[in-house]
Amino acid sequence: MALCKIFPFAFILVSCSCYLISGQRFDYPTANLSTTWINSVSAPHSIDYTDGSRIRAILLRGTFGPRYACGFYCNGNCESYLFAIFIVQTNSASQITSPAIGFPQVVWSANRNNPVKINSTLQLTAEGDLVLRDADGTLAWSTNTAGKSVAGLSLTDEGNLALFDSKNATVWQSFDHPTDALVPGQKLVSGMKLTASVSRTNWTAGGLFALSAIDNGLVAFVESNPPQKYFEASVGGSNTSGGSNYVKYLNGSLTLFTHSADTTELILISITPASSAQYMKLESNGHLKVYEWTSRGWREVDDLLTGFRGECNYPTVCGRYGICTMGQCSCPTSSSSRTYFRPIDVRRPNLGCSEVTKLTCQNRKKHSLLEVEDVDYFAFKADISDTDLNTCKRACLEKCSCKAAFFRSGLNSSRTRGDCYLPTEIFSIMNNEKDKTRYDSVAFINVQV
Repeated sequence: MALCKIFPFAFILVSCSCYLISGQRFDYPTANLSTTWINSVSAPHSIDYTDGSRIRAILLRGTFGPRYACGFYCNGNCESYLFAIFIVQTNSASQITSPAIGFPQVVWSANRNNPVKINSTLQLTAEGDLVLRDADGTLAWSTNTAGKSVAGLSLTDEGNLALFDSKNATVWQSFDHPTDALVPGQKLVSGMKLTASVSRTNWTAGGLFALSAIDNGLVAFVESNPPQKYFEASVGGSNTSGGSNYVKYLNGSLTLFTHSADTTELILISITPASSAQYMKLESNGHLKVYEWTSRGWREVDDLLTGFRGECNYPTVCGRYGICTMGQCSCPTSSSSRTYFRPIDVRRPNLGCSEVTKLTCQNRKKHSLLEVEDVDYFAFKADISDTDLNTCKRACLEKCSCKAAFFRSGLNSSRTRGDCYLPTEIFSIMNNEKDKTRYDSVAFINVQV
């Protein structure tokens, strides 16, 4: 005979037999209609971690090892919580363990921009809607599935939270609403995207970076106006007419699945094969990193978007207007004694540079172009092709919204002809490593005299 505990869980009384039955499940991966969970300090399946995070699990799938769970999550002072899916460490009885190294890894959240407080509630209503309300009853988030024949809620082995009907068909699933992370088995249908958080500590979905599935691959970009692309992995010849292509996170790759007559699977990015639980996350700095569980905790195993140009190709590595040279940041300087840019913080050059005199359109006659030799821009695309240097410069001065003119020409071509890019917003600039790029480049930054 084994001793059992009786836990009150919100409005539900969970009981267990006092006899262990062979094959008995200890996890709790599903829930029925008319179930309510309260984010209370006394709720079961709660654990505090040494990194300052706290969880209160309401569903958990599997036993013994890193497993998916969902519930209330906080990180920091725990005045506010997310309803999230996270990976936690469990023992053979599905108890959450390892508070000192097995920190919960959030792979999806419902209310990034609308966190809730202690005593908030999550309810699977009798009508089939999954509703998150704050402690004062204010609606924070909902699946809006009332009246759609929902029969229950389930957290799958792949970490997908799904509402299902009486025939076990999916009515709503978290995989259709990605946030900033992907787990193995998850896919991004063309048009879906990951959106980075503002920072490591501010998980609001207001960050600059996004990773989007397109018909023939993946593209990462800064969400400026217009967007500026800093990475692309794509293939030619794929069928783009149906709009149903998708990128899937497989063990060892991000793979494009198409409906082309020639091929159906095309590897876009190779990933270190998983030997344990693994997931990837679009970080607030634009990096797409892969993390894996080890005996020493979670560790980074891949940084997927860092190409041959290294850290300097990331749009905010040196802030706005900062020039990145071998990972070091500096501000554009003039050959004269005039200073047009200064560091935002001299002790933290990676924060970027500010204009000494703000560029405005009120006095266009005082616009001038600051020439910066041998620099390049991550999002270069030809606004004017096969042109000359002076035409490129003149086009920027004639356009008030132009922040700089970037000119690329063939290596040692005397810049007689080349391509011209006229961005309306400037992020980090990079040193042009000609031995890698095999072209000459120069920038003319629009400044106010």
